[in-house]
Amino acid sequence: MYAIILGFITSFTLTFTIIPVVIRVAKERRLYDKPNERSAHKEPTPSLGGVAIFAGAICSIVLWTPMQSFGVLQYILAAFVLIFLLGVLDDLLPMSPTKKFAGQLLVAVIVSYKANIRISSFYGVFGVTEIPEITSFMLSVVVIVGIINAFNLIDGINGLAGSVGLLACIFWGAWFLAVGAHAFAIVAFSLAGSIIAFLKYNFTPAKIFMGDTGSLMIGTACSILAIQFIEMNHVLHQSTNVVFGAAPAIAIGILILPLFDTLRVFSIRIFKGKSPFHPDRNHIHHLLLDSGFTHMQATATLVGVNLVFIGLVIGLNRYGTLLVLLCELSLALFLTFFLTRFAHARKMAKI
Repeated sequence: MYAIILGFITSFTLTFTIIPVVIRVAKERRLYDKPNERSAHKEPTPSLGGVAIFAGAICSIVLWTPMQSFGVLQYILAAFVLIFLLGVLDDLLPMSPTKKFAGQLLVAVIVSYKANIRISSFYGVFGVTEIPEITSFMLSVVVIVGIINAFNLIDGINGLAGSVGLLACIFWGAWFLAVGAHAFAIVAFSLAGSIIAFLKYNFTPAKIFMGDTGSLMIGTACSILAIQFIEMNHVLHQSTNVVFGAAPAIAIGILILPLFDTLRVFSIRIFKGKSPFHPDRNHIHHLLLDSGFTHMQATATLVGVNLVFIGLVIGLNRYGTLLVLLCELSLALFLTFFLTRFAHARKMAKI
């Protein structure tokens, strides 16, 4: 318990201390994220906040994780270092989607193959339980890459990606602590400490953005925590009061905003005959901005909705994974439909 508290304090302190230095260096070297037609900001802003998030979280994990508990963490740290390098390169010298995807794929392979963090079952959805090892590996790689990209895509307004990542880290950190998985609890709370320190500088008026370095790092960590949560929940004794009956649906509920938004915009782009990676302004946070919300109002609204989903899936978890998944999808579609209509009506009224 003390290691977890110290990990949180260490990561927060390091990140909070490093960010002003990063901002100063970025301004001196003119390393800005410049506004374009899709941007939600209007002023050039440093975009290397992920460097401070990475530094604070990694130092904290290495310092406070007991060596006897380290185990697969060495491979997780290797994945974090690789995704950090990928993010920094993309922030400094934008990469092609193909190269970026290849790097994410390598990270997912390391996590799934070397760290053995993988989805081993469909948990009764559509009557399927255990799945072959190769299917487990391939599915896990797809899920990890998907979550990484999902966080990368929602990082479009002040505070959003960090706040959603913070929610996930706090929930899973508390759960891992409750079940005695202290190594993963340290990972979750160390990242939470770094994110809180970063958000102090990212809330409007934003002094710095996390950039791809931060969003890819948070996405990688959340994919690891999500899969590990599902798998550990599956093997824990059912009499334990922290075991959930619909763990996969709860994991999706926690990450509902990035996952649903990514699925939604990819579907829209494909339907229009475009590449799913073709940039546009169809994200949910863009719809809120088009509806007249400020950055912070949009972020607060989306985080509030995310909390509602978390409460909903926990409350319904005894009804099974499939039913809870259907409830999540139905509610997400319902809310997005009315938001889209409202944003469109407001835009037409201005013409």
